[in-house]
Amino acid sequence: MRPLMGLAGRNVVRELLAGVTLLAIAVPLNIGYAQIAGLPATAGLYALIVPAAIYALTVSSRQLVASPDAAAAALVASSIGGLAAAGSDNYLTMALAQAIICGALFLITAVFRLGFLANFLSKPILVGFVGGLALDILISQIAKMLGVKINSGGEFVEKVGDLFAGIGSLNWWSVLISAVAIVVLMVGARIAKVVPWALIVLVLATIVVVTTGLESAGVSVLGKVDAGPPHFTWPILTWTQWLNLFPSAIALLFVTMAEGLLVARSYGERRGYATNPNQDLFAFGLANIASGATGGFTVGSSTSRTAAMDSSGSRTQLPSLVAAVGTLLLVIFGTALLADIPSPAIGAIVGVAVLPLLGIRDFVAMWKQDRFEFIIGAVCFLVTLFVGAIAGIAVSFVLALVNLVSRASRPAIDVLEADDNPDHSLLDSAPSGHETAPGVIVIRLAAPLFFANSTVFADAVKRAVQASVNPPVHDVVIDLESVTDIDVTAAETMEALKTWLKDHDVTLGYSRARLPLVKRMRDIGIVDDEKFYDTNREALAKLGDPARAR
Repeated sequence: MRPLMGLAGRNVVRELLAGVTLLAIAVPLNIGYAQIAGLPATAGLYALIVPAAIYALTVSSRQLVASPDAAAAALVASSIGGLAAAGSDNYLTMALAQAIICGALFLITAVFRLGFLANFLSKPILVGFVGGLALDILISQIAKMLGVKINSGGEFVEKVGDLFAGIGSLNWWSVLISAVAIVVLMVGARIAKVVPWALIVLVLATIVVVTTGLESAGVSVLGKVDAGPPHFTWPILTWTQWLNLFPSAIALLFVTMAEGLLVARSYGERRGYATNPNQDLFAFGLANIASGATGGFTVGSSTSRTAAMDSSGSRTQLPSLVAAVGTLLLVIFGTALLADIPSPAIGAIVGVAVLPLLGIRDFVAMWKQDRFEFIIGAVCFLVTLFVGAIAGIAVSFVLALVNLVSRASRPAIDVLEADDNPDHSLLDSAPSGHETAPGVIVIRLAAPLFFANSTVFADAVKRAVQASVNPPVHDVVIDLESVTDIDVTAAETMEALKTWLKDHDVTLGYSRARLPLVKRMRDIGIVDDEKFYDTNREALAKLGDPARAR
């Protein structure tokens, strides 16, 4: 797949203009995300240059925008905050190393085609995890908007405590700037989504602060931003420090993988082009290694910026290249313009961007649709918020497995009912406790037979046999049409079931088994002299009353 697929002469102007819009959106947001991560503004800007360009030239998705996002920034802050002091050189070095580790893990997942692992993060888990991070971020941004000093690297409870303790010292000029910024951002988005309202807010707020001298009245500003292009470097850490960063890099990997692949696929399907998940993982890997090697931090997928580019009519990766060039010119020639940007305005921009990530609508929908799924999302939310991001991702995977096994342990198990219509290829479910034909039970399992459901299935067979006493059951046929695999635990359960059936003078047989499954059953040693039938009708014709099974 060649770079910049979809670019042609007819749309190049539109794509260039979309790139200018992306630059206007990305610069203020990335400065804010860098502050969330506890990093200098240049870390957010550098991530928009080399990493974004490499990603744009190697990804299969024509539209997905790669950039640090709110979730990644919060993960960086929560994971590195316990290893180094925010703002220190060692903290920055660890953030660079973390991005490189994350990039290496992405390359491994691409080479071994492990993108399916992202499927373990279901929607409730993602909503809860990202929502917990978003609320933690929002508290820090509210503090900026109010002009209250808090420990942005602290735990959620500590930050909330600092915020309430500092309410008495809030700065009313900061509150006014934030309020106006929020109104402009929210109303502007309804009027014209393609307008870079975040940039307009920053420019106007900066002009107001500079011309009125509000900095002397207590309004915090961004401060000096180091000028100069990104340069290639390599973080120097001890092996222990590198190893300490692996858990958080894995968490970043899974969150970025799940969101990135999902968004890329959805836009590809919506706009009618193919995407390659493994190529996209490879592109994320190169982008993150480049980010760590050029002064940036972990790069993920930006859903909001991708949506903005789609709304502007962009269908290629050219806007990312335009934004990369524009950001490069900014860090070389225009960093002086950034020094007087008021922090309340940055807080308002990031706060408005983060607000949808709280997932309030998703939680309401899950409450109506499935209470168990809601509980999973709520647990992920609370663990992420009060214990930490790494614990949140660990609990997320445990809950994903519990949810998977819970659902798999309750498969559809049906005793089939004989049907007089010979044109019907499948038999319908019989009423509970009924046999298929006198003395014969055909029972169907609609799932793979494995450790989580084998005992449930065996018990269902026993209950069906015991429920039919007049006449007693003499044959049980297991319909294997929907069974795709059998594991070792299930094999042991089946051996025990065969013994139980034999003790009750019941003969076991199988119907509609796929050839690979039959081979699997023979390989694991659970097939003796049992008969296999091509269809359920054939089994009934040979075992039951031919008149009922014709």
